[in-house]
Amino acid sequence: MLYTIFYGFSIGAILYFVSIGLSLTFGTMRVVNFAHTLTYSIGVYVLITFIPWLQGNFIPAAVIAILAVVPISYLIERFIIRRLYGESLDYTFIATFAITLIGVDTIKLIWGVNPLPFSTPMSSYLDFWGMTFPVYRILIFAIAIVLFLGLELFFRKTIVGKIVVAALDDKDGVRCLGVRVDKYFSLMFIIGSALAALGGVLYAPISAVQPYMGLSILLLAFAVVIVGGMGNLRGTFISAFALGMVMALTARYWSQGAETMVFIVMAIVLCFRPLDA
Repeated sequence: MLYTIFYGFSIGAILYFVSIGLSLTFGTMRVVNFAHTLTYSIGVYVLITFIPWLQGNFIPAAVIAILAVVPISYLIERFIIRRLYGESLDYTFIATFAITLIGVDTIKLIWGVNPLPFSTPMSSYLDFWGMTFPVYRILIFAIAIVLFLGLELFFRKTIVGKIVVAALDDKDGVRCLGVRVDKYFSLMFIIGSALAALGGVLYAPISAVQPYMGLSILLLAFAVVIVGGMGNLRGTFISAFALGMVMALTARYWSQGAETMVFIVMAIVLCFRPLDA
């Protein structure tokens, strides 16, 4: 059971990396950002590309992979998302899903359609109570905690963070104060995309690397955001680890239904707290 809890925490950490960006973009922009899956996948493929060039050094390759999605996410926000502010969610859904399909085909054109092998950068294990745990998964969990604390400080202590938090509650009210919130929305979009790439980079060594890898994780991330509350940053953190634990516990007894159980939990939450509530 301790193994199950441990793996649940590591899955929850990955879900948090991807879903926090979705929560930010939906909470501030009211954008259903399916292009999130593109930045997630591109980060992974850039990582795999630079690993051999950097002689297997994971950290600098990961940094390059995360930085590589910054200009891509800026272009998406600047020329597509920004034109859809205030429009129906249907428009943003269709536009960002189209971006995803274009991006997936581009990935297949450049890197091919076959899954690519990628080994864990750390093979060491930690002995605890007579059991061994992969240090790499522990590191993923630790990064998620540090990220959560860092975002908490950012939104509480910085001017930019306070403006974003205010915009989450009342975007029109912030505009009435003379603040150009659009540029802060752009920043949140880029940060959210970079965090999605971070999730992909950290999850790639323990998952299959293939062009459609981002779609399944994106659906799970949407479930996390819905359960945690759209735009609720703390709720997103809690729901990510809660649903990660749901997946781990379900997989222990019914491996095929691990992801299904996440959406069952989401449906139960929606029964008591509809999205328009």
